[in-house]
Amino acid sequence: MKKILVVSYSQSGQLNEVLHSMLAPLSEAKCYEIVHRTIKPIKAYPFPWDFWTFMGVFPEAVALEPCAIEPFEADENVYDVVILAYQVWFLSPSIPITAFLKSAYAKEKLANVPVITVIGCRNMWIMAQEKVKMLLNEIGAKLIDNIVLVDQGSSLATFITTPRWMLTGKKEAFWGLPKAGISEAEIERASRFGRAIHQGLQNDEEKRFKPLCKGLGAVNVDEKLIRSEKIGTRSFTIWGKLIRAFSKQGELKRHAFIWLYTLFLVAMIITVVPLNMLIQTLYRKINKTAVEKEKAFYELPSGSDTYKLKEFLAS
Repeated sequence: MKKILVVSYSQSGQLNEVLHSMLAPLSEAKCYEIVHRTIKPIKAYPFPWDFWTFMGVFPEAVALEPCAIEPFEADENVYDVVILAYQVWFLSPSIPITAFLKSAYAKEKLANVPVITVIGCRNMWIMAQEKVKMLLNEIGAKLIDNIVLVDQGSSLATFITTPRWMLTGKKEAFWGLPKAGISEAEIERASRFGRAIHQGLQNDEEKRFKPLCKGLGAVNVDEKLIRSEKIGTRSFTIWGKLIRAFSKQGELKRHAFIWLYTLFLVAMIITVVPLNMLIQTLYRKINKTAVEKEKAFYELPSGSDTYKLKEFLAS
């Protein structure tokens, strides 16, 4: 009986729904021991967020500074595969996920073990995954798959619906905009990954550190957002260092820096972003081959191919 460790942190519960759908075929197979560990920060992060708390954590999130989390119960299991499900905060993994990946438990249980990452987010996750890959490498874990489910709707729509959900808890459709979050249909379709993982485990493909979810449309990088993510990450890093140098998380004086950065963001969105979008459109047309290679790199190891989709959706 193979052993699967599932580690997750979900504020809204949406990631838990994704995992439930994804793990259902594995649970039904009744030939696995599945251990689910939920990351619990000592000081819980609120959901819905209030504005100041949400903006106040961005310097630490970007700097990969962990929070204190409740220790996991010790176990003697040696796991065959680990599934790590996480949210994206400010183009970085959420602070509780960073805390887990820097924990003694992760260093012990993930070393030389195949890992499947599962991301549920708005639409910008590339830089967060690069940071997770770095943290996994530091503890000797072997990334074999990445599965990404994004919020429904266009970038413009989710620019409104996702923050509204995060700050008010209101998820329903309004003003002609779609419901916030990942669609129910997409969550249901996540079961295909469980079927593919089951087949891969039965064939011992994880022992060869091969992707188990290739050909299932596990990821789809929007090449229009790659440069925006890189620019955003640089901005968060610079401002994050500045804010951390003069204030600590939760201090009242941090509000002044957050307010200043918020004004800076609004100014950039109004003035620089439209010009940058035009420049990036021209860049993609001129450097089409380079952009396609970059897209393919960020889609590794699972890729965006769908040649096995019918097989596993029909199972």
